[in-house]
Amino acid sequence: MNPEDLREKCFEFVEKTAPADAAHDISHIKRVVKTTLYLTDIEEAKVEITLPAACLHDCVAVAKDSPLRSQGSRLAAEAAVEFLGEIGYPADLLPEIAHAIEAHSFSANIPCQTLEAKVVQDADRMDALGAIGIARCLVVGGQFGSAIFSPDDPFCENREPDDKAYAVDHFYAKLFKLPETMQTEAGRAEAQRRVDLMQQYLDTLRQEFLEEPAAAG
Repeated sequence: MNPEDLREKCFEFVEKTAPADAAHDISHIKRVVKTTLYLTDIEEAKVEITLPAACLHDCVAVAKDSPLRSQGSRLAAEAAVEFLGEIGYPADLLPEIAHAIEAHSFSANIPCQTLEAKVVQDADRMDALGAIGIARCLVVGGQFGSAIFSPDDPFCENREPDDKAYAVDHFYAKLFKLPETMQTEAGRAEAQRRVDLMQQYLDTLRQEFLEEPAAAG
């Protein structure tokens, strides 16, 4: 099966499942696939593992506030293996694909045992950073009823982050820590670039929120 046919079949399968939230829709999956292929090429990983794993890493939707959240990647791996078996994908590749899907999840905390798992994990975490990461963070915060930021301490300078109450707190609770978790050199470099952009956004937010606007003219 050529990569384009595989990708099309996987996307058709994934689109049958409603996303867990607005940040984990088919657009997210397609971005992760794009980044996965980029890292696969740089790291010389096996595309026959990374491509289907990236395409199917969120094929089971588990909401962020679900008690099954930490099991989501395992459930997705099981569904992916069953689907790939049904379309005749090589059986000897399925265990590595399953591991890459299981290990991609932050909440599952499963160590990556293969280069391919590292690539898929990095690609997924990358999508939580940068301009798209800001957009995803705010839209999910709104979906779960979070305020944008704390009016008393918007940048967590004198308190612990509470990302259930405030969307911007998620930057401090999790997102700014992601570059140090990246498994590949290329992933770490791109993640840090994206975090720098997010910090610029917060600097601008600080100016708009805390400082007097400049006089016109």
